[in-house]
Amino acid sequence: MVATFDELIARVKATITETDTDAVRALQTSDDPTVIIDVREREEFVDGHIEGAEFIPRGQLDLKIETAVPRRDTPIVLYCAGGTRSALAARSLQELGYSDVKSMAGGFTAWKRSGYPVHIPKSMSPEQLTRYSRHLIIPEIGEKGQSKLLDSKVLLLGAGGLGSPVAMYLAAAGVGTIGLIDNDVVDRSNLQRQILHTDESVGTPKVESARARINALNPDVDVRTYETWLSSENVLEIFEGYDVVVDGGDNFATRYLVNDACVHLGIPNVHGSVYRFEGQVTSFVPHQGPCYRCLYPEPPPPELAPSCQEAGVLGVLPGVIGMLQAIEVIKLLVDVGEPLAGRLLTFDGLKSQFRELKLRRDPECSLCGEDAEWTGFIDYEVFCNVS
Repeated sequence: MVATFDELIARVKATITETDTDAVRALQTSDDPTVIIDVREREEFVDGHIEGAEFIPRGQLDLKIETAVPRRDTPIVLYCAGGTRSALAARSLQELGYSDVKSMAGGFTAWKRSGYPVHIPKSMSPEQLTRYSRHLIIPEIGEKGQSKLLDSKVLLLGAGGLGSPVAMYLAAAGVGTIGLIDNDVVDRSNLQRQILHTDESVGTPKVESARARINALNPDVDVRTYETWLSSENVLEIFEGYDVVVDGGDNFATRYLVNDACVHLGIPNVHGSVYRFEGQVTSFVPHQGPCYRCLYPEPPPPELAPSCQEAGVLGVLPGVIGMLQAIEVIKLLVDVGEPLAGRLLTFDGLKSQFRELKLRRDPECSLCGEDAEWTGFIDYEVFCNVS
């Protein structure tokens, strides 16, 4: 006699471990390393899901689980709408060698009946689903990560050589809000490396030229412009509310100001610089590594640190460093991978060679050291001997 579907499901549930909604809710408020996975379809997930749950549809679970959960001894809780699909999924993971897998009895329906909170993400339009489709199929990003990008705010210091590739790629990636600080106008000499601008932009403010180019690439992006010189008087007001700051400045006074403001506000600072054929990039993440002052307690003499205008720069070099900065920003926003906090990545274009240097936090740093106290901003132009 052929078994009914209910009998088959009963047999499956007899071979797996089930848990209840109360136990899963307790996991959310603890430091337990359990991974919660929603195995429903995308339409169900976007209508509401458990906060923090990973989204892997049942039909893709066997293919994507090793990327999402590499260690087979990691505790996993699966849930679906009513507990049937998650039970089948739990047995599949057991067969793949995962040793600590549970299915949430009653599924998401039981979760809602228990009165536990439901997270309803911002729904993407059909156009956005098409635009970001290559992100959505990456397990480390997916719909959850793309939603984070759409909700993120990134501030770029400079719409020049480094700011150009960073702005273009963050806009293409779907970062929802991009702020641009620059009080300069487009000069024809900029066009050799500053790909945000065109010959038609010569003589116009860089922030306006950049806004037009970004929105032509992606109308989703809210571009906020600050056509001003960054100073101690306006830096905190401008920086407040941004998730990441990208430092593409070309002078030490601005770099110290950006660093100090980011440490004070607790905002990651993705730093990049270029010189002739060489460039470098790192991420200064407060409390996760050193800050700029840990590396350079005092600026070098001006004659030892010429600007690009004085020393020149290979036109494509800012593209290399800027794209690395853009990758750093996305990793920080989506919380994937290993940011360059505590590491400095250098690039030699003549040798096509990367090198990585370890950076250590200075416990006696005047800004982020163990006994440091915030005393306000200093006169950076005097400090850096800028006339």
